[in-house]
Amino acid sequence: MKIMKYISLVLAVALTISCEKNVIEYNTTPITDMAEFQLHYYVPVTAVTANNINRVEVNGKMISNVKAPLATYNVIPSGAVGRFYAVSPGNVNLKLYMTAKLEPKGDSLVYDQSVTLTKGKQNIFVHAFDQPPVLFDNGFPYIKRETVTTDSTAWIKFYNFLYETAGVPTDKIIQYQIIDARTSAPVNVGAPVAFGEATDWVPVTVVKTDIVSAGSRLYTFKMQEVDASGTVIGPLKIMNTSGAYVDYSATATLFIGRRYHHTMAGFRAVKAPNSSVRVFTAL
Repeated sequence: MKIMKYISLVLAVALTISCEKNVIEYNTTPITDMAEFQLHYYVPVTAVTANNINRVEVNGKMISNVKAPLATYNVIPSGAVGRFYAVSPGNVNLKLYMTAKLEPKGDSLVYDQSVTLTKGKQNIFVHAFDQPPVLFDNGFPYIKRETVTTDSTAWIKFYNFLYETAGVPTDKIIQYQIIDARTSAPVNVGAPVAFGEATDWVPVTVVKTDIVSAGSRLYTFKMQEVDASGTVIGPLKIMNTSGAYVDYSATATLFIGRRYHHTMAGFRAVKAPNSSVRVFTAL
C-alpha cells in the first residue's frame, strides 16, 4: 500500500510540473485599434483571367497571390462573408501586379497608390490603374433587427463606379431602384449618387418566395438618371453587347437579414466590357 501511495504521489507531482511547463498560449494581435479593410477591384477591364490581380502587396507585404487572386470586379479577402485585412492606421501603400508568378517582375506592376486608413472597418475601391483608390466607411457595427416573427429586411449599399469610355468616368447621377414584389412599383434605394459615391446602408423589404423558409426572393433592379437638382431625367441607358442602348435592368436574389454591396462598373457607352452591377455579400 505504501508503494502505491508513493507511486500516486510521484505521478501527481509529475503532472503538476507538466502542467506548469506546458502552458498553452495563442499568439494573437488585438484589432481594436487596427484599421480593417476589404479591397474591391473595379477597373473597367474585360473579365478574363489575364486581367486578374495575381499579387497584392500592402506596405510591402504580400496579402494575396496567384493561388488566391483578386479577380476582376471582385473583392478580397474572399471565401467567407465578413472577412477583413488588418493594418495599423495611417498611410497605407497598395501595389497590384498582373503576373502568373509568385515573384513579380517590374513590368507586371499595374497599380501603386496610397490611401489613409483610420481605425475600424472600411472598403477600398480601385477603379483606375492611374488614380488613387476611393475609401468608404463600412458602416460597422451594423444595425440589428430582432423580431418575434421572421424579419423581412435586407440591406443594400449602392456604389457608382460607372465609366462612359476608357478613362472617362460617367457624369451621370444615378438613382438605384428595386421593383416592389407586391405592387410592381419602383422603390428608390437610397439617394442618387454621382461617380465615386455610395449610398448609406439602405433597408429593403424582402417578400418571401416561400412562406415557410429562411426567406429570399429574386428581385428586379432599375436605374434612373437624375440631374443636379434631383429631378429624374429618365431611365439610365447603357450599351448592350450588340451595340444598342437599352434601359438598365437586372435581377439579384436578396435574403432576409443579409447585407449586400451593389457596385455599378464597366463602360456605359462601349460594348465590352459593358456595364453591370456586381454584388458582394457583406453579411
